[in-house]
Amino acid sequence: MTILNIFAQDAFSVMRLTDALREIKYTPSRIGQMGLFQTTSIDTLDIAIEKDKEQNRMLVSASPRGGPGQTFDKSKRAMRLLKIPHFQVDDAIYADEVQQVRAFGQEVAVERLQAKIADRAAEASQFFALTEEYHRLNILKTGQLLDADGSVLFDYFTEFGENQQAEVDFDLDNANPGEGALRKKCAAVVRQMAGILDGLPYTGIMSFCGDAFFDDLIAHREVRETYKGYAEAANLRAAYINAGTSGIYGTFDFGGITWANYRGGQNVGIDSNKCHLYPIGVPGLFRTVYGPADYIETVNTPGQRLYAKQWEMQNGKGVNLEFQMNALHYCTRPRVLIPGKRT
Repeated sequence: MTILNIFAQDAFSVMRLTDALREIKYTPSRIGQMGLFQTTSIDTLDIAIEKDKEQNRMLVSASPRGGPGQTFDKSKRAMRLLKIPHFQVDDAIYADEVQQVRAFGQEVAVERLQAKIADRAAEASQFFALTEEYHRLNILKTGQLLDADGSVLFDYFTEFGENQQAEVDFDLDNANPGEGALRKKCAAVVRQMAGILDGLPYTGIMSFCGDAFFDDLIAHREVRETYKGYAEAANLRAAYINAGTSGIYGTFDFGGITWANYRGGQNVGIDSNKCHLYPIGVPGLFRTVYGPADYIETVNTPGQRLYAKQWEMQNGKGVNLEFQMNALHYCTRPRVLIPGKRT
């Protein structure tokens, strides 16, 4: 028996490796923590989304009894086919890395190798977690699914035939704002969001804010006057130290909106002077679909979030490792995404 024969054991099958990969603890993302994106597993490589484009509502005029009535246009349906993108990380473990464990016996060798593969998988899991947060955050910011280099994989405004909302200027750098000006801005956003949703249920409005935007907002005279003298003032004092929320620096409510200072890093973040508003609690608004891996073992099976596979090198000097994710993140109504700016 050669040292690499131990890789033929069931402990290193695709499904066992994939299970181990799923169990690895990775740094949680804010959007993932929120459960904002509803996840689904499918056994195909693309999805079809059918949208019913409703006509504008109209008033019905009175008409003579027995005569012709008013007519109206029928709703138009549109179908979009979206292909699930494939993301893959390649790695390898060479014979020199495992030769010392063989002397302890096969079972120990298997344990050591599983630990080594788990270490590599932990790194890959971090990459995929960061990638998912990058994809989801950019959808909230731009309505687009962006690749790692910033190129557009899908523009959901184009895919669904919708228009992007105009950027709201909250005028936070104004040293002498008008009385109630900021609250009026917030009220306008709340009304705008309700109008965009047009009867769809939602539970609230949230905004991810950049650092400068959040700093000026929390220091704004209206915000401080609102909280002053009330028990809720503690929320404002603690807005920068929300314990246990690694994806944000702080959060508080004002004007019917929940404002969260998004904690960025590693090419994932929000412009310091910007904010991005979106509704929460809308059924099926944000979706994530996982497709199957491109392995014989996974053909026509429901997709997992992550996959792992290994196979021996042809020259016998080690094993190749592969980790992959087949995920499509999208927003079914990108028109609800409202951008804002500090000034």
